[in-house]
Amino acid sequence: MCLQRGITVKHGKWELGIAACSFMVCLIGLMVIWSVDPEETVSRSERRRLAKRPELTWGSIVDKSFMDDTEEYLLDHFPFRDGLRRIKAYFAYDVLRQKENNDIYVVDNHASKLEYPLNEASVKRLSAKMVGLWQQYFPEQKVWYAIVPDKNYFLAEKNGYPSMDYDRMIRLLSQELAKSTDFGYIDIISDLVIDDYYHTDTHWRQERILDVAHHLADAMGVGGSLNFSKGYETGFTEHEILDFYGVYYGQAALPMEPDTIVYLADEVTETASVWSLEENMLGGEAAGKVYLPGDAGAVVKPVYQLDRLDDGKSLDKYDVFAGGASSLQVIVSPDAVTDRRLIIFRDSYTSSLAPLLLGAYREITLIDLRYIDSARIGEYVDFADADILFLYNTSIVNHAEMLK
Repeated sequence: MCLQRGITVKHGKWELGIAACSFMVCLIGLMVIWSVDPEETVSRSERRRLAKRPELTWGSIVDKSFMDDTEEYLLDHFPFRDGLRRIKAYFAYDVLRQKENNDIYVVDNHASKLEYPLNEASVKRLSAKMVGLWQQYFPEQKVWYAIVPDKNYFLAEKNGYPSMDYDRMIRLLSQELAKSTDFGYIDIISDLVIDDYYHTDTHWRQERILDVAHHLADAMGVGGSLNFSKGYETGFTEHEILDFYGVYYGQAALPMEPDTIVYLADEVTETASVWSLEENMLGGEAAGKVYLPGDAGAVVKPVYQLDRLDDGKSLDKYDVFAGGASSLQVIVSPDAVTDRRLIIFRDSYTSSLAPLLLGAYREITLIDLRYIDSARIGEYVDFADADILFLYNTSIVNHAEMLK
């Protein structure tokens, strides 16, 4: 009896020793890999910058920020991190039989993020914002609005995923706007199908939305001035940007083929230029010095900003369209057929749409209320006699609290 117990104890110590040695070998191995593996500064798959190595100071020890920053740094730079994220995704899909991972699901090679339920309070908040802008800046002008459906509109319900009531969203927004204003709704949803969107990203493909651009232009009375006709008969030259991994690629953590960005260029887009508030604000916003469009010394850039692919400032190749996110931009098109001006309250979808309208508008102003307060836009924008368009995707409509 005692002998048997002694053998058991010895075996227990032996197994404990093996476990301890294995742990130490793994720990030392990870430390070696960590030391020889070059430190990355960005995660291309997640399209974000990784945490920097924290600096050890007395202040960071006292306020405990050093430990928090170190934890974030170690998580971001853990060896084989992307591989482990992929294993987790496979486990969620194939073992746990989940239909999504990190709220991302993949159907027919299209990745999408769940967006539900409908937030009716947000729809009403957006309508109030639109009415307030109309009353403050352009009360005597015709105003148009259109909604861009997200990919869930085409994928979610028919594949068994929860989906918000898109018809209710449009109906509620129209009802709210009809109470006090004369807004005109342009239904571009019927112009779109799922293949008009990138597989790995939320955005639509510029080469696939020529009919959308024509529909909007026709509604606003400038369709005949566009430099392309209906039916995709265009004079555009297609240029390709390969290996576009969209925002859903990293979030899904699953192997997917990259998309190809196609941007459409012609004489009109080549001669157009983009002014942005951020690029022309001297000494920062507090200094209050801004070069306005047309000022000597104003910084302007091309419509398709290929330098974004190489300058390290952008992690998103979609930023090639007009430079990506910006609070306020003015695109000047000297070869436009008319002298008309268009002002679009917009989100990122408009970056690839606006170049298609340059044949009909001498000037297109893009206002993104996620980055600039509504009360300030009058300092920079002249609304007189301009066409006014609100163009938001359904995710913005459902989260209007992000608009300032």
